[in-house]
Amino acid sequence: MDLEARSLQPNVKAVLLAKLREYKSDLNNLKSEHKRLASSNSNQAARDDLLESGMADAMSVSANQRGRLMMSTERLNESSDRIKESRRTMLETEELGVSILQDLHQQRQSLLHANDTLHGVDDNISKSKKILTNMSRRMSRNKWIISSIIVVLVVAIALILYFKLSK
Repeated sequence: MDLEARSLQPNVKAVLLAKLREYKSDLNNLKSEHKRLASSNSNQAARDDLLESGMADAMSVSANQRGRLMMSTERLNESSDRIKESRRTMLETEELGVSILQDLHQQRQSLLHANDTLHGVDDNISKSKKILTNMSRRMSRNKWIISSIIVVLVVAIALILYFKLSK
């Protein structure tokens, strides 16, 4: 890595070489600390005491973690139940909505049919009104014609009587 960093451009090279030196220094520190810990077998009793107290702490931490895990699991189950209940409610609401939409569609069809029937009836009433108006006109005309015929006949009878009686 050192050779690769030296072969790069000068502005990048300075930054990379500084990081490389820092990493080498950290590596050397870790190696020396590892050697120190590996060679300190004389403190074995202190190490065992430390491990035993660590185990006791680990047990209490483990029990604490187990309790929190159980509480989290219970909350998760409650949340799942609430989600299932919400989903069931949503499905019931959707079913109700579909039913309402179907009823509204049927009512719309009924209203459209009634509207068509009403227009048909309105057309029939208009035709009937025209027919009745025509019949009324014909009746009036026929009355005038019959009245005229009666008047002509009365005049004719009167003329016939007048001529017959005057002779």
